[in-house]
Amino acid sequence: MDRDTAKPDAGGLPGPNAEKWVEHYGEHAAPSEYSHEFVWDVTREADGPFVTDVDGNVLMDFTCHIGAAPLGYNNEKVLDTLGEFDLVEPMKIAGQDLYFGSGPDPDSAPFPGSTQLMEALTEVSSAFGLDTVFLSNSGAEAIENAMKVAHDHKPAAKYGFAFGGSFHGRTLGTLSLTNTKDVYTRHYPEVAGIETVPFCADRGCTPETCDCGFFAGSGSQLRNALAPEGGHVDPAEIAFVILEPIQGVGGYRFPSEPFMAEVGAVTDEYDIPLIVDEIQSGIGRTGEFWASEHYDVEPDVIGAAKALRVGATVGRSDLFPDEKNRLGSTFGGGDLLGSMMGALTIEAIREYDLLANATERGRQAKELLADDAGDHVVDVRGKGLMLAVEFDTPDRRDDVVAEALARGLLTLGCGKKTVRLLPPLDSSEREIDLGISIFLDAVAAAGPTPTTA
Repeated sequence: MDRDTAKPDAGGLPGPNAEKWVEHYGEHAAPSEYSHEFVWDVTREADGPFVTDVDGNVLMDFTCHIGAAPLGYNNEKVLDTLGEFDLVEPMKIAGQDLYFGSGPDPDSAPFPGSTQLMEALTEVSSAFGLDTVFLSNSGAEAIENAMKVAHDHKPAAKYGFAFGGSFHGRTLGTLSLTNTKDVYTRHYPEVAGIETVPFCADRGCTPETCDCGFFAGSGSQLRNALAPEGGHVDPAEIAFVILEPIQGVGGYRFPSEPFMAEVGAVTDEYDIPLIVDEIQSGIGRTGEFWASEHYDVEPDVIGAAKALRVGATVGRSDLFPDEKNRLGSTFGGGDLLGSMMGALTIEAIREYDLLANATERGRQAKELLADDAGDHVVDVRGKGLMLAVEFDTPDRRDDVVAEALARGLLTLGCGKKTVRLLPPLDSSEREIDLGISIFLDAVAAAGPTPTTA
């Protein structure tokens, strides 16, 4: 496949082979959440945003597996090194029982692993003074461990603060922090002591004109909940405040500057650990390595995953438990291939200046969308290549996703009425032009009349 000339070429989706694969998969799979009946054929050509399915359809993927494949498919910057690595068995080891490496010296290892991944994560987090990493399997585990780190640091604490519209994972602990949709939380038991306050999305508001409920009366709901400010919670009993710097599942909601400044000020003033969930927004997606770098906050702990292929809890060494109370996980730090891919991804982002490319290509995409999106688009927003198009109704959003798929473009919904676009971080000008043109055709084809108020 020639990435410089490739275009989507899709017939009826799903095709007959995809239908057979989906049906067979479903015979034994527990019910779960799939956005498209798209089956990637891993034996066929794929490059960058272009991928071939089991029916031979070529699609353009503007989801990057919800950001978990930040460089798209078969990126040579990662694949060349992986191709030199001879597979070993086991590929995952009990990471807290032994270490793994390649060669005699970690500074000149031919293949990066967990040691190099953790070093790279602390380097890109040095602006926040974060110097310690615990690796795990997933984003939910990264956030669970962040909560444990915070509670260990403040053992008498009873409370944690989260924000409306948030999504932090599907484990029981992280579901206690999630406020996106009832379908995620259902009837599951919750961790006690979690308080929720509104998330203030950026609509050009000020503390005086805010209509989200975060700023009200004499100050913010976060500050007003504290006993020194007349509230009911002693700051000494708050283990953490947890925040998505850009809400993902909740609708790609970008925060207002006053909101972020207030969160930063309160957590700093009362010495409350700030956990920042960068599972979807981190690793260069927004044009900075961490989305938090766009705002006036200083994270004490960052939860990362997706683009790393492993989970990572990154924080200051003084917050982490001591040897007696240390964290543990069977495969924590023991995923050879995942750690290598994560380290190579960070290396590629830094070496090829993909933060600048994400910024420029994101600007290009927003301009194209804003110029031609039409009357039924409520908002176009984004930072870097974390982009959102919000529509006037949920049905129209769903129609656009379907029409885009019919034209060979993979997109994803989020929130109630929003489509998220996540092109690879190394997307070219041509690829952004092509993908956005297909998306705008899908918008036009979705029809002029709203079907849901």
